[in-house]
Amino acid sequence: MNNREEFYFYTEGLDVGYHGEPLIKNIGIGMKKGEILTLIGPNGAGKTTILKSIIRQLEPLGGVVCLDGSDMGTLTGKELSARMSVVLTDRVRTELMSCEEVVETGRYPYTGRFGILSEKDHRIVRQSMELVHISELADRDFTRISDGQKQRVMLARAICQEPDIIVLDEPTSFLDIKYKLEFLNIIRNMSRARKLSVIMSLHELDLALRVSDKIACVRGDRIDRFGTPEEIFTEGYISELYQIDTGAYDELTGNLELEAVKGRPEVFVLGGGGSATAVYRRLQREGIPFATGILWENDLDYPAAKALAAEVVSVKPFGRINEKAMCRAKELMDSCSRVICTIRPETAGEFGSELKELAEYGKGLKKHNSPAGGCSVDP
Repeated sequence: MNNREEFYFYTEGLDVGYHGEPLIKNIGIGMKKGEILTLIGPNGAGKTTILKSIIRQLEPLGGVVCLDGSDMGTLTGKELSARMSVVLTDRVRTELMSCEEVVETGRYPYTGRFGILSEKDHRIVRQSMELVHISELADRDFTRISDGQKQRVMLARAICQEPDIIVLDEPTSFLDIKYKLEFLNIIRNMSRARKLSVIMSLHELDLALRVSDKIACVRGDRIDRFGTPEEIFTEGYISELYQIDTGAYDELTGNLELEAVKGRPEVFVLGGGGSATAVYRRLQREGIPFATGILWENDLDYPAAKALAAEVVSVKPFGRINEKAMCRAKELMDSCSRVICTIRPETAGEFGSELKELAEYGKGLKKHNSPAGGCSVDP
């Protein structure tokens, strides 16, 4: 990997696998202090194997893992635990331990041989639990709380270890959307405020896109791409990485759409400005093929239209609505049994005249309706 001296953490020529058989070879990834590095890729691609090799739960089959200029293979267990904390999906074995007692185990690298916590240790434990909003769980039996609550307890445990780097394997898997966002906001804020470096795997691509500084794509026996989210989420790449052949994923917006309904369009949707996406999805759910337009290719409705419509009449971003597009839109209106208008043409600025003309044309066909707020009301 080039310019490795600029990285706080990096791997070089790392081979990982089981029983002496490499699964993923020549891994070269890295990040600066305080950055978030996320592994993405299909189930079974080897993301967890890479993480376990980084933390030395698995012995690497070749290459090096370096932290702050030092080969991590030369660090003692105590030295490593003082600098790196880990949250894996493996269940923690606890017997009659409260949530606070589980969090306290994160302080053991700093205690003596008897594991007695000082007042400072107890203060750090309380602060860590407050940070992830689990103070009210302190006295609860760890085995009797939800999976989402357990994940936050384990994050508090990792935080109170006061590491330089934290490793998390699918940390949002058991969290609902509220706690996913809260969890990742905590991670993001800690990386900025405390210069905490984070390595994690995620299944939620939209979250990986938004929270990561660097992304590594695990594919087959290699890291297929490594870079910033902008370098990774290029048109068509995610569909190729995950071999998506039913439905569509839009790298720009993070939208995931089901497979389009096949067949001749039965409905024409005059949309734009994000007003028609919900209608597209409703038609898809009802199994009704549709056409739509006229959309600019940077319109909010365009990604869903491209994925779900049998045909999209479109023009280039900021371009004029030309006569060819107008004629094709009218032809489709003629051939469809219904026309749905979701926009108010008078709000379309300098292009309102063309859209108003289409809306009036649809009205004249006597087969037109729209959701509330459009040209007429018929949800």
